[in-house]
Amino acid sequence: MSTERPKAYYTAVFLQVSFRAIKQSMAGKASDGLPCWLDTRMLGMLSRELKACVDETTQPAAAHEALEAARVECDQLLACCPGGLDSTFCHRHLDAILEALARATDSLAHAPAPKDAPLWQSASRFLVQGWKRLS
Repeated sequence: MSTERPKAYYTAVFLQVSFRAIKQSMAGKASDGLPCWLDTRMLGMLSRELKACVDETTQPAAAHEALEAARVECDQLLACCPGGLDSTFCHRHLDAILEALARATDSLAHAPAPKDAPLWQSASRFLVQGWKRLS
C-alpha cells in the first residue's frame, strides 16, 4: 500500500473519531454530575490501539509525545471504569485525549511517509506481529 502519510496518521484519525463518538454518545453533559457508564470493552480496545500506535510512532517526536499523553489519559480513565463515574470526570479525560490526538494528527499530517521496506522485511514484520498476537 503506497501512502503519502505514515500509517500512524490514519490510526490517530480513527482513534480521534472513535473517542469523539464516545464523548458525544454520553448521556450526561460536561457540566452536570450525572453518572457516566462507559463501555469498558470498547475503551479497552481503543486503549490497545492507542498503545500500538505509540509503540510504532517514534518520529516526529511531537506526535509520539502527544500519543503518549493520550494513552496515559486513556489508561487513567479506564482504571476508574466502570463504576458510575460522574460525567464531569469522563468529559475531562475525553477532552484531554481528544486534544492530544488532535496534536498528534496535526504533527503526523506533515510527517514524511516511510519509504517502502524491501519485501523480506515486510514479510518478517508481518510474521512477527502475527506471532505476538497469538502469544
